[in-house]
Parts: sequence; structure tokens; C-alpha cells
Amino acid sequence: MARIMEKLSPVAVRNANKPGMYGDGGGLWLHVGPNAIGPDGKPTKTGKSWVFRYMIDGRAREMGLGPLHTISLAQARDLARSARQQVLQGDDPLEAKHTDRQARRREAAKAITFRACAERYIAANRPAWANEKHASQWENTLSTYVFPVIGALSVGEIDTGHITKILQPIWTVKSETASRVRGRIEVVLNYAAVHGWRTGENPARWRGHLENVLPKKSKVAKVEHHAALPWQEIGPFMTRLNMEKGASALALRFAILTAARTGEVIGAKWEEIDRVNKIWTVPGERMKAGREHRVPLTEAALAVLDVAEGLRLDEADYVFPGAKKDAPLSNMAMLTLLRRMKRDDLTAHGFRSTFRDWAAETGQPADIAEAALAHVVGNKTVAAYQRGDLLNRRRKLMQDWATFCAGKKE
Repeated sequence: MARIMEKLSPVAVRNANKPGMYGDGGGLWLHVGPNAIGPDGKPTKTGKSWVFRYMIDGRAREMGLGPLHTISLAQARDLARSARQQVLQGDDPLEAKHTDRQARRREAAKAITFRACAERYIAANRPAWANEKHASQWENTLSTYVFPVIGALSVGEIDTGHITKILQPIWTVKSETASRVRGRIEVVLNYAAVHGWRTGENPARWRGHLENVLPKKSKVAKVEHHAALPWQEIGPFMTRLNMEKGASALALRFAILTAARTGEVIGAKWEEIDRVNKIWTVPGERMKAGREHRVPLTEAALAVLDVAEGLRLDEADYVFPGAKKDAPLSNMAMLTLLRRMKRDDLTAHGFRSTFRDWAAETGQPADIAEAALAHVVGNKTVAAYQRGDLLNRRRKLMQDWATFCAGKKE
């Protein structure tokens, strides 16, 4: 008996309001109800949709053709006819649909470069990062090591060869930096995969992949330290630094006298300064450990603030303002100053090591020095008993340090 086709009429389709399946013939069905299948193969919340039912390799399958408000009866019949032809040829319409979708995604991915993908990832995650410095580190490392090699390539075509081309030149000479670069590439490519811009394994993953290509970081290089000035030379250096003018010089002097991190100093605001009690309170969101840190201010540090306040314009918020209005100094300001002073061998962060070496060599209490550096106590038992911030004892330590920096005997 011949199969009856096109049993439904436009009027019957419009009047079909009772939940259920209404057959048109040839595998085409009108599904009415909350579980109607949408064009993505997933149930819709309400309404009417078209479904094509068929058998392939002994399996019964269903494929959504789209909702009635988008796909008319005539269009649904055309789609069903095309699907029947695929089945007749031995092809699975659902698998072919999935293949087409993947092909379209790959084609679209060609327009998404690694640089564009990385910029999207940074923009999406910037609000959740503890401070702006973290975002800057991402941008700087990618711009320096990654973008020149794969920045213009689509995320879908990046492979292991590209990754090793980036990492091999720096893996043994800048192991810590190289490790961070690898991790950031891996994160960006994972982000791309989640958005459907690439498929397959991540070529930047370490475990089970790059560990078979590159030696372990611990085997190839010593730990990288920030270039530091020998503690015995801090007096003459401060004399030279005191001759420099501008916000960068003031910021570096303040950083040295307080043993603070660069990000803490350039982000300092006048509201954090308590001149009466001679304390600078750095909020937790700008601290590496994520908790508030009180810094005792010596007369030398207060003298730096006096000069900075004399240069203050329009009640600016930042103690050490940058070139742009309502913005602090850049992360590179102090490093640029050191280069101008012909001290390319030093970094601003390295003066914290100078301070720590001085403390150790002159017999200063280790716990007080660590507290001054805002280091987290590793021993849980010690941390449990050491609940205070040792402010008064740190005040004496920082005064001894300021005296030494001035080239005077303690």
C-alpha cells in the first residue's frame, strides 16, 4: 500500500492545540506541547514544532526541524524530503547537521585571531582579578612573547609547533616567565574551545603533552630573582636618588623607605595616609596576600610625602600621579627612572631584597622583617599566635633602615 503523504492542512496545523504528535506522512510530525523539539534538538518550553522521525542502521531517531512560527508547513515538508533523501543514501541527517554546524564554527573561527581571543578573555576576567597589575602582566607577557608568533593566527589553527616556537627560546633562560606564558596560552585556548572557536586537544597543556617535549622547569634554570642592590651600597644610591626630580623618583624613594611593593606604592592614595599616627594603611585589595597592611612612616618617608603634597594638583587622589589625569604612575615608571640613572642592573622590586638582606646581616629579628615585607607566615602554629601586625616593633626597624639609607650609623 502506498504511503499516505501530506495529511495535514494549514488549517489543521493552525487548529492543532491539544498536546500530542500530528503526522503529516513521510516521517514528518507536528509536535504540540511543552516538550516540542526545537531546531537545536532540545525541547522548547511551549508551542508547536516540526519533527522528522526516521530509522538509520536499525535505530529510531528524531530530528527537530524548527518551530511552527518560523518554519511553515510547506518548508517543513521540504526539509523532511531532503532528510529522507539523506536516509535513502545511507546518511544520518542528524550527524550531517552536526557536521555542518561544526564546519560553520570552524569557518567562523578563522575570523577569531589569538590576539582577539586573548583580549576578550582579559576583558571578561579583569573585574574578577585582584588588581590592575595582574591584567597588565597578562597583556605584557602576551605582547612580548606570544602575539609576535601567533597573534594574527586563528585560534583554530594553533598547534604544538606554534607553542614550542614560543617557549623554546625562553624555556631554559627565563623558566618562570616561560611557565607563566605557557599557562596563559593554555587558558586562552581553553576559553576559545568553550566558545566553539577551536576543537581538539589543547596544544599548550603540560601534563601528558608538553612535558614530553620540554624539560621540567626545576631541571633547567635557577629561580629568577629581581635584580637587587647590595645592602652595603644603599646609602650612596639614596644620595644619588635624592638628586632626581619628579613623581617617579619620589615613588622609588618612598618604596625603598617603606620596603613596599611597586603596586602598593604607585596605587597609594592620600586618604590612606595618617600623618597624626604616622601610618600608611594599604587596603587588602591592593595587597598580594589580600589583607590590609599598616606601614609605619619614618620622618624620611614623611619628608617624601611632604614634597609629593607640594606637587599635588587639584586635590588629586593619588600620592604619585601619572601623566594621565586621575591615574597613578605606570608600572614601568620606576624602572624607566633606574635606566635613566644608568642602573639597568636593578629593579624597583629588588630593593625589598636589599632591605631583607640588610635586616639579616645586621641581626634584625626575622619575624619583624618578614612582617615589614607583608609576607604571610608559612608556619600555621606561629601564625596562630602571631595575630597582631607587630606595628610598634616594625616602627623601630623601619627607623633603623631609614637611618642606614641616609648613610648614618645606627
